[in-house]
Amino acid sequence: MKNQTTAIWFALAVTLAAFIWLNGHFFSHPDIVGGKLLPGLRAADLTEIHITPAGAKEFTLVRTNNSWRVQKPFVYPAQNAAVASLLDALEKLTVATRITAAELNGRKNAEAGFGFDAPRATVDLTAGETQWHFLVGSNTAPGDQVFIRIVGMDGAFVTDAAWLPVLPAKLAGWRDTSLVGAVDSCDWMVITNGARVIELRRNPTNQLWRMVQPLPARANSARINAALQQLAAAQTTRFITDDPKADLATFGLEPAATDVWLGQGTNLFSAVHAGKISVEDTNQIYVRRDSLNSVALAAPDALAAWAGDWNDFRDSHLLELRTPVSEIVVRGAKTNFTLIFNGTNGWRIAGEIFPADSESVVNFAKLLLNWRASEFVRDVATKTDLEKYGLAHPEQEIIFQGKSGETNVVIAQLLFGHAETNRIFVKRGDEDFIYALPLTDFKRLPENGWEFRSHRLWNFSETNVASVTMRQAGQTRTLLRNGTNAWSLATGSAGKFNALAVEETVHRLGELDADGWVDRNFSSTTPASLGFGTNSPQLIIELKSAEKFILDFGNSVPQQEKVFATATLEGERWTFILPVALTQLVAAYLTIPQGTP
Repeated sequence: MKNQTTAIWFALAVTLAAFIWLNGHFFSHPDIVGGKLLPGLRAADLTEIHITPAGAKEFTLVRTNNSWRVQKPFVYPAQNAAVASLLDALEKLTVATRITAAELNGRKNAEAGFGFDAPRATVDLTAGETQWHFLVGSNTAPGDQVFIRIVGMDGAFVTDAAWLPVLPAKLAGWRDTSLVGAVDSCDWMVITNGARVIELRRNPTNQLWRMVQPLPARANSARINAALQQLAAAQTTRFITDDPKADLATFGLEPAATDVWLGQGTNLFSAVHAGKISVEDTNQIYVRRDSLNSVALAAPDALAAWAGDWNDFRDSHLLELRTPVSEIVVRGAKTNFTLIFNGTNGWRIAGEIFPADSESVVNFAKLLLNWRASEFVRDVATKTDLEKYGLAHPEQEIIFQGKSGETNVVIAQLLFGHAETNRIFVKRGDEDFIYALPLTDFKRLPENGWEFRSHRLWNFSETNVASVTMRQAGQTRTLLRNGTNAWSLATGSAGKFNALAVEETVHRLGELDADGWVDRNFSSTTPASLGFGTNSPQLIIELKSAEKFILDFGNSVPQQEKVFATATLEGERWTFILPVALTQLVAAYLTIPQGTP
């Protein structure tokens, strides 16, 4: 008898414990007013969501690898942000009012009155072994609160209604509309947009893309990165079908017009396929994410960048510099000079005593770096090709060298062959390809090393100037400097002048920078062609030390407010372009006014 009693009491204890456990895990009462509606719920712990919206199909979402996916009625990625918004709202949801079972039962048609006979949604949440089940009823009379019933508990609750907009009315609101998602980790891709397959891989060191198929070549990294970001931002506009048995050929998706596979390391993490233009909306195309049955619509420009020929993905730049340059060597039948980097002293020209203009050297390098091939002429240059295009014995070459210890090593080399009417053939020293470059680009190259000479002609202060003499059209006028902003006419000179303006003009002349060099030591035809002759205007600036600086002026530069000028530097005659500002100052304040006797 005692054993039987003990067994009964033991069974009752187990039953009570089970009831307490079940009640705590499945039917735990929310705290009274002001407490959490769903105590114990943590958004980060939830693994499954099941929602049955009013008048719409029920659906299930599951969390895998910290990402939510639609599991039923079909498989498709979900909008993680939308899911997170709902779960965050539910975790924070508090009880405004509790309606007891007695109050609920005491009301006529209470189920309909509170909206529980046809709830706007039934929500089931799962976190491991713990579950929450509740019905979302109608709004309260003012409309700012909503009735909630938790399954397994008596009575009902009233909560704030502000969270209702994040509760989906149908599955479409929670489907991921992106085509591929994040692309930052992508380090390889395969593109098919016709009969040819294009494979691209990213260099992990410099992050530049290279083409692997259909041939190894430099890839257009700027275009590829821009296309990737455009693809990552692309969105589907409408889902057409989720039928796994749908005839993909009718959408132009089997085979697809364009396929883009994206991967990282050995893993394929995303792919998208583009089909034909929609028959219902000619501004949309059919698209499908790989391994998913859904067919959707998207704007054509979402994948337009991937529809080009394989050459469109190649880098058409002829030059790239990834290491510091110590020398630039230019060789040719008519051109032969070397620019040498002088450390903190800038650049110099080999064999010359004057420094180079660093800005001109940089602009020269930029010119070459911006060169783009107008045509890929040969992808595999044979000996016959090199002879045909004049590259077996290049007519000119440009070599960039860098330091490796005490020696120079070639870091980039351009070889130039025959020129035609509108193009010249060129080849990189480290590639077999032959390119065509617009001839107009090639003709912008400097032909002589002296063109890189520093633009500063001389340096003197106006405080050291004794006089300024202008010889013009058979007349001569000399202005004497008597002190700061003080000038006077020398004996025998006449005409009005502005002392302050003369002072400023002479100050600018003391820091004269040429706008560019035109010639070094006149050739037989240069003086006349540029307007220099025995009657050309001449300006003589004499210092207190008796040192003289002489400028001769020629014609105006075509279509510019500048003039050609010459000066003697280091015993040689140099022709250059006088800047606009100085051209105007000299013309206005130093030339002899018309009518001066």
